[in-house]
Amino acid sequence: MNENINGKVVVITGASSGLGEATARLLAGNGAKVVLAARRADRIDTLAADIKAAGGEALAVTTDVTDASQVRRLVDTAVETFGRVDVMLNNAGLMPLAPLEDAKFDEWNQMIDVNLRGVLHGIAAALPHMQEQKSGHFINVSSVYGHKLGPDATVYCATKHAVRVLSEGLRQEVKPYNIRTTIISPGAVASELLDHISDQEIQSETRKFVDSIAIPPESFARMVAFAINEPEDVDVNEILFRPTAQPL
Repeated sequence: MNENINGKVVVITGASSGLGEATARLLAGNGAKVVLAARRADRIDTLAADIKAAGGEALAVTTDVTDASQVRRLVDTAVETFGRVDVMLNNAGLMPLAPLEDAKFDEWNQMIDVNLRGVLHGIAAALPHMQEQKSGHFINVSSVYGHKLGPDATVYCATKHAVRVLSEGLRQEVKPYNIRTTIISPGAVASELLDHISDQEIQSETRKFVDSIAIPPESFARMVAFAINEPEDVDVNEILFRPTAQPL
């Protein structure tokens, strides 16, 4: 699997748990140099130490993706340390589900800031380096909810639909620079995403459904690895995957 992964410098946001952590471990195990970003410094420091102990290369950079200057510092640090950035995985996300009538403005703003602006900040930070290199790969995380609308998920779905539109626009713009783009839209994958739901009834009902069908985060990691590992003249633009048991 690792022919086109080995040696690549991969920046991963939301790397402190779940999908980001599993992806960092898999890619590092296949020879990638991973740069781990999240707000929880202790988590990414421990993950970096684990990867190094296993013989891999990893760097932890505490980052809040809602702050464009922090994301720029993250990518610049990756380039200063490893000489380049080959993959920008914009993975950080939040999903505080609630009906619109609850008017949870703070949660709406959080989702817009993390799920959408966070992706924009990652693109803005990495794009100049990739343009200069004339190579690179953006992987932006949407969701099955970026394709469908689910109950109490209107704002979350809107942010994830937006990630897909943004990514397609990026794909069209970066053709002169030999840059690849991939949207990955997971279904029910085990993660901490449900912890963000403040409505306890919605959280309980959603958790009951997800826990009954969820697949492990390593399934997401394999999708990322597949997209990266394809030859440089192959641009895997979108991957939509679910548990076999998921109807929505």
